[in-house]
Amino acid sequence: MQIEDTPLEGLKIIKLNLFGDERGFFVEKFKLSKFQEFVIPTDFVQENHSKSSPNVIRGLHYQFNPSQGKLVGCTSGQIFDVAVDIRKDSPTLGQYFGIILDQATLLWIPAGFAHGFCAFGDQPADLYYKISGGEYNPDGEGGIMWNDPDINIDWKIKNPIISDRDKKQLSFKEYLQDPKF
Repeated sequence: MQIEDTPLEGLKIIKLNLFGDERGFFVEKFKLSKFQEFVIPTDFVQENHSKSSPNVIRGLHYQFNPSQGKLVGCTSGQIFDVAVDIRKDSPTLGQYFGIILDQATLLWIPAGFAHGFCAFGDQPADLYYKISGGEYNPDGEGGIMWNDPDINIDWKIKNPIISDRDKKQLSFKEYLQDPKF
């Protein structure tokens, strides 16, 4: 397991050692000592799993009450995973980092980031993520438009499938003006 910093403070790429042969593979996805060494929280309170068809974009979602960190991985297929810095006091506010996740790569997304992903390729993608900071609270969640021009994410696909909910999220400018953040 190798853990690398990204240009956005706190956001980390976790490259896993995948051991495979003709039978399949084995991979160690979590090791307490390694996460502690790189100061990644290990107080996970919830684990989620979603399956998305090709060309589905989900996000950009965040939780502010309680704020949450996410350890994100892809168990089948591939996703383009995106984290947007929405910490109002951050020098990288409004910047995003995107990475392709598969079975050999995880992304640690600390609290203060909006998260979204796109399933691409010709097969569905399974995403799982562990949550730290607090359990899901529907009254404490928010979202930013997946195609906000101020963030300008290149999602790597054409003709995305977007939920009605995600089509109605805040613009980044509206998020910045909202007093609860």
